[in-house]
Amino acid sequence: MSLRTSLAVASLLTASTVITLAAGRQAAAPNTLTDAEKKAGWSLLFDGKSLDGWRGYKKTDASGTRWKIENGWLTLPPSTGEDTKGARDIISKDTFDQFDLMFEWKIAQGGNSGVKYFVLEDQDAAIGHEYQVIDDERHPDAKIGPHRQTAAFYDVFPASNRPIKPAGELNTSRILVQGNTVEHYLNGTRVLRYTLDSPELRAAVAKSKFKDVQRFGKLQNGHILLQDHGNQVWFRNIKIRRTGNSATR
Repeated sequence: MSLRTSLAVASLLTASTVITLAAGRQAAAPNTLTDAEKKAGWSLLFDGKSLDGWRGYKKTDASGTRWKIENGWLTLPPSTGEDTKGARDIISKDTFDQFDLMFEWKIAQGGNSGVKYFVLEDQDAAIGHEYQVIDDERHPDAKIGPHRQTAAFYDVFPASNRPIKPAGELNTSRILVQGNTVEHYLNGTRVLRYTLDSPELRAAVAKSKFKDVQRFGKLQNGHILLQDHGNQVWFRNIKIRRTGNSATR
C-alpha cells in the first residue's frame, strides 16, 4: 500500500469515528438521558424498567392498574370490557407547576388516551389540562371537532398546523409551561400556545365540559397523568425538567 493510499484510508477511518461519536452524543438510547440533558436539569419519569415514579390516582403505588412495561414501552393492553374505573390512570409521584415535558407515543387504530398536567387529587375523577392523544381518523371523539383532536388542549383549544403521524407510528410531543404561558408541540412543531387565566382561556373553559371546575385554567402545582381510556397506547422517553422559579427547587 502506497503512502498516499495509507493516508487516505486513515482519513476515512478518522472521519467515520468522528461521525459515530457525534451521533452517540446527539441521541441517547431510549429511556436514558445524555450528559448534556442531565446537566440541563432533565430527569426521567419512566426508565423503561419500572413504574417507580408513578402511582394510581389517590393511591400509594401503581399496583392494580392496567399499565405494563414491554420492550421499554409503558403500555396498555386492549380493553377486555371489564369495568376498571378507579384503577386506570397513573400519575407522577412528584408534582410540577412550571416545567418542560417531552415524551414519545404511539396510539392503536381507533385508540384514545392523553397526557394531563396540573392534576390535583381534589375530585373523584382526575381532572387536569389534557394534551390529547387520539386516532384522529377513527375515534368518534375526534370527529366532534379540532378541540378534541391530537395535541389539542382537550375540549378547550385546538392545535393547528399539526405534523401528525397516523395511528401505529411514533410521535414526539412536548408540553412547555413558563410563567403563565403554555405551549404544546408535536413532532418538533409548536401547534398551540395559550395564556393561563386569560380572558380568552376563561371564555373557552366556560364553553367546555370543565366549566364547573373552579380552579380549571389556572397554574397549579400538580401531577402529570397518563390516561387509560381503555385503548392500546404506548409511551416512552418521558422526561421532564423544571422551568422558571421551579428550577431552583
